[in-house]
Amino acid sequence: MLMLALYGVRTRWVTFAGSFVALALGVGLIAATGLALAATFSAPDKGPQRFAAAPVVVRADDQLRVRTANGVRTRPLARTAPVPPALVTELAALGRTVEDRAFPVDLAATGRDGDPRAQGSDPRTQGSASRAQGSGPRTQGVEPRTGHPWSVAAAAPYRLTSGRSPAAPGEAVVTAGPGSHLRTGDRVRATTPAGATTLTVVGTVADRGFESAVFLGDEEAARISPAVDALVVHADATAVRDVVARAGGGMDVLTGDGRRRADPGPDRDAEALVSVNALLGTAAGITLFVSVSVVASTFSFAVAQRRREFGLLRTAGATPGQIRWTVVAEAAVVGVLASATGWWLGAAGAPLLAARLVDAGLAPAWFAIGEQTWPLHIAFWTGVGVATAGALAASFRAGRTAPTEVLREAAVDSRTMPVSRWILAALVLLTGAGLLVTALVLDPGDALGRKAYITRPLLLIVGVALLAPVLVGPLVRALTWLPARLPGATGVLARENASAGMRRTAAVAAPVVITVALTASLLGTVATLAEAKATEVRTATTADLVVVPGAEGRTLPPSFVERVRAVEGAVAGVSRPTAVTVLEEGTALVTSEARAVDPARLTAVAAPPVVAGRLTDLDDDSIVVNEEWLTTTVGERVTVWLGDGREVSLRIAAVLATGTGGNGVYVTARNAGGAGADRIDVAVAEAADPGAVAAALRTAAEAEGTGIRVLTGAECAAAAAPGMSDSTRAGLWLILSMALLCTGIALANTLVTATTDRVRDLAVLRLTGASVPQVLRLVAVEAVAVVTVGAVIGAGVAAVNLAGVWGALALLGVRSGVVVPWGTTGAVIAAAAVVAAVSAVVPAAFALRTRPVELAGMRE
Repeated sequence: MLMLALYGVRTRWVTFAGSFVALALGVGLIAATGLALAATFSAPDKGPQRFAAAPVVVRADDQLRVRTANGVRTRPLARTAPVPPALVTELAALGRTVEDRAFPVDLAATGRDGDPRAQGSDPRTQGSASRAQGSGPRTQGVEPRTGHPWSVAAAAPYRLTSGRSPAAPGEAVVTAGPGSHLRTGDRVRATTPAGATTLTVVGTVADRGFESAVFLGDEEAARISPAVDALVVHADATAVRDVVARAGGGMDVLTGDGRRRADPGPDRDAEALVSVNALLGTAAGITLFVSVSVVASTFSFAVAQRRREFGLLRTAGATPGQIRWTVVAEAAVVGVLASATGWWLGAAGAPLLAARLVDAGLAPAWFAIGEQTWPLHIAFWTGVGVATAGALAASFRAGRTAPTEVLREAAVDSRTMPVSRWILAALVLLTGAGLLVTALVLDPGDALGRKAYITRPLLLIVGVALLAPVLVGPLVRALTWLPARLPGATGVLARENASAGMRRTAAVAAPVVITVALTASLLGTVATLAEAKATEVRTATTADLVVVPGAEGRTLPPSFVERVRAVEGAVAGVSRPTAVTVLEEGTALVTSEARAVDPARLTAVAAPPVVAGRLTDLDDDSIVVNEEWLTTTVGERVTVWLGDGREVSLRIAAVLATGTGGNGVYVTARNAGGAGADRIDVAVAEAADPGAVAAALRTAAEAEGTGIRVLTGAECAAAAAPGMSDSTRAGLWLILSMALLCTGIALANTLVTATTDRVRDLAVLRLTGASVPQVLRLVAVEAVAVVTVGAVIGAGVAAVNLAGVWGALALLGVRSGVVVPWGTTGAVIAAAAVVAAVSAVVPAAFALRTRPVELAGMRE
């Protein structure tokens, strides 16, 4: 039987070519994503950067630590405390100390002679600033940087590349990487927490990649930022620890690799890999799903085509078990060869995938493939297993072939669905529908999670694909009803051919179902959620004007805040970003983003979706929570930890609807943990002139010279609306492109195989008087009709998924419409139609070059 299997693969290479290519490509994609996934399990060990040359660093602990029944739980603090002055004095007695102060500095260059000259156009510098400060794109002409005293520059160490160190107020040394426009002698307008001033660049140091820095004289830095953020101590580490221990808790003594905890964003490398890990895991899962579906569909169709061949083997004495073994052996041969090819493709393609992830901004610039080889082994055996499993179900059908099948001449499919397939389809569909209904009833927010809206469509797609042989019949007749009644025989013949060869039609439609359903479901869900979030932002923003800093991650100067409050006719609601942490069920620390607001003015400038209580009841002893919290009873008290780590007990004043997850928590400024204001919502009083209020605000913003923006409420809502980001779009297309490629190959392979086996039918048409163009047109129309059927079924699956998303949003109190990606879905369907038409017409054209009489006499 092994020789028979090898002979079958060799003689029916056209049938197995598509499976080989699809499986090799699938194994290659799984291997490449597996290698990239393995590279995300650990970030590179870069060692200390900011204090690499410092022997001992003392700073406040940046982690909230709470003792629970299951041990100590930790969460990052939103705001780290400074080093106490008394401790600074005690440590100075041990040896030389250097005080580090970090504060925001926004630069706007004025050139050597005072003429305006925009800075910050160097992409490398911008990236460093963004990474160091956690800010987004900066305002035109304003470059966000971090200020430090010059004495701490040696702790990195920084070395002067030009000029000299700052010796007087108003002098600065700046980091300048390749392509930087800042150079010695430049004058820059700088805005610091102490106000705006003009600095002269007296020296430059090389950019070390982890921050964009401005170094000022020690005295000037202390004036701008009196608090000591970190202290470099040139003394024995044990003695330093003893002094810190006597002073009380809350301080860290960092030495060796532990000094990395004092770097800007010490966990940024590991955090950058989290999204890459999720993306690659999802891509590998969908690739595996598509590969299984394609291979199973291909082998099922191949078995249906070979029923006369199996009937002949049964007549010759072959047992059902031998027939099954032959089919599985053929699949194993194809699986081994394809998996070996995929192994090579994956190893070669993994570096290209890593580079593409970096170019698309999905992975950090240092991301690269490691030395692991286990993903290749997993991919190889997965491919062999997929091929064998895909053919297993088809082999049972092959084993049931009766000897009398050798006598069949009709090409009409009489039985397209065995009972086992009915049962499996029902189970898969019930599971998918059950998960959706359960999520809607118990936790609608769970239906909007990434894992849910990616995995749920897969279950429904599998269930519907299993039912394709019974669904395509009615749809073919319905969709071809009008073409069949048009003049000419093309419509009638296309309808009857598609209806007669139901297995062939289902095999062609299945890849289209997968492609259309995945595309419309994934892109539609992401777009719908983005629109829902945008709707929430628009609904919650009732202010006439909104004032925000010139760069994300910055705060508004206190003096400017007071000027805004003093504007006549302006009702200013100042808010600050912070966070609160709660211990849920005694074991889990959960941190929620929060806004510190003025309760008396909140309702005048915003309309959060309140479901219980009143926002006006918010005070220093209370908190506003959302429905995601375990405790949501108005009047009850909850124990929370504020952004600076303080533990307090607050009364619940009001509860907000969960929505899409963007409705956070509200506290007062007293509970903000020392955070600065980063937004002012302004409502114009009834008797005031809106134009005058807006002009006064813009005048105050221009006087600061830091790019502070004054937006209308509509402009702010549009800017804050979280649309689909470039990285999200690139990630989705990475996932979909893998699925589209696999299903495109399956579609082409099935049509090539089916058309090759229909040469006698085509010859009969030629003998009845049809011309070659007419036959080719009929083949193309039939292929496009079947693609249309698959597109309709796939659209139906996507409609169910999007309806589930819409229902979840409605239950969460978000009234937003469903966004359907018509353009992308239409392009996918058109591409499938072109592939199908070409894959059917080309082999038909080659076959029709033979004389019709000879074709009609061909035997299988």
